[in-house]
Amino acid sequence: MQFSVARPDVVRAINQRWLLKRWERRLGTNRAPHWKTMEADDLSHMVTNLSFLDVSRDGGTARFLVRFHGETIGQVYGSSDCRGKYLDEIIPAARRAESLAPYHWTLGSGCPVYTVHDVSDRDGRIVHYERLLLPYAGDKQNIDHILASLEFICADGAFNSRELMKSPTAPPMLRLSATIKPQTLV
Repeated sequence: MQFSVARPDVVRAINQRWLLKRWERRLGTNRAPHWKTMEADDLSHMVTNLSFLDVSRDGGTARFLVRFHGETIGQVYGSSDCRGKYLDEIIPAARRAESLAPYHWTLGSGCPVYTVHDVSDRDGRIVHYERLLLPYAGDKQNIDHILASLEFICADGAFNSRELMKSPTAPPMLRLSATIKPQTLV
């Protein structure tokens, strides 16, 4: 998966833009904002579309442990509670490498990553799946947390969100994968 460098205005969802601006304001001169600064933010108005992940390194390989995921995320993935599970245990094997690539890129680059995929709901409507990954550090240098914000948008308005990401029709089609460099944030 290739990650182009993009300006922050590539992010379309208002809540994701807000999160990106908060992340940048908290960055300072550090490699990544301190995790505690995110925990202090009031995210209650968007919590259903958020996932908090801890990064663990088993023998040098990074894994992403779900600490929390909102109700919408549980609905589209068909799981009411994934806390305590690793993403590589949840994502189907056929999609695992592509699905985890943005998380690994965020971890390695220390930069926000934004992806857009098209998926089809059970009724055949196209839904744009927008994901923003924001790296955080416990010590302001070593990234050990990722905040994931997921937005689902359908031009038709309503769509069937039940197990959307397990669509039987086709795997998600990548439309955009971008790294947002801190110096491009304004």
